[in-house]
Amino acid sequence: MKSERATDDELRAFGERLRSRRTVKLFLKQPVSRKLVLEAIEAARWAPNHHVTEPWRFYLLGPEAVGKAVELTRVVTSEKKGAEVAEFKAQSAAAVPGWLVVTCRRSDDERVQQEDYASCACAIQNFMLYLSAAGAASKWSTGPITRDERFYDLLGVDRGEAFIVALIWYGYPKVIPTQSRKDVDEIVTELI
Repeated sequence: MKSERATDDELRAFGERLRSRRTVKLFLKQPVSRKLVLEAIEAARWAPNHHVTEPWRFYLLGPEAVGKAVELTRVVTSEKKGAEVAEFKAQSAAAVPGWLVVTCRRSDDERVQQEDYASCACAIQNFMLYLSAAGAASKWSTGPITRDERFYDLLGVDRGEAFIVALIWYGYPKVIPTQSRKDVDEIVTELI
C-alpha cells in the first residue's frame, strides 16, 4: 500500500487535532456509544509495537462493574485520606459516563517490558485522539485504585501476568481546559 503525503492543510488540521486533545475531568451525562468506543479501541491497536507483541488488553466496564469500581474508589480513598475525601472521589467517579482499563502483559525481559509499556502508552494515545476527533474527551488516570489488588480482582486480571497502565475515563466534555507547552527550542537539542 502506497502512502500518500498529506496536503499542508491536512497536516495543519492533524497538528491542531493533536494540540487540541485535553485531559477532561468533568463530563456531561450523555454516554458515548459503544460503537464509537469499539472503533477507538480498533484504532488504538494499531499503535507502534516492537515485534508485534500486542501486549495490551482493554477492559470496557459496564454499569455493574463501574458501580463496584466507584465503591472501591470510596474504600481505597477512605483508607488513605479519610471519609470526606473518599465521598468526594466516589461521587466524582460515579459521574463519569465511560470507563476503560488498559493493561500490559508482563515480561521477564526488561527490554521487552519497556517496549510493551511504550506500545500500550501509544495505544492509549490513539484511543484518546480518536475519541477527541469524534467530540468526546478523556482522562488517563493512574490513581490509587489502579494499583490496588482489589481492582485487579474486580477486573479478573492476574497481577502476575499483566499490570494496569491506565484507567481511562471518557465522555462528552462539560468544560475543555486550556493548556500550554514549552517552546520547541526549549526541548530540542540539535547535535551537529
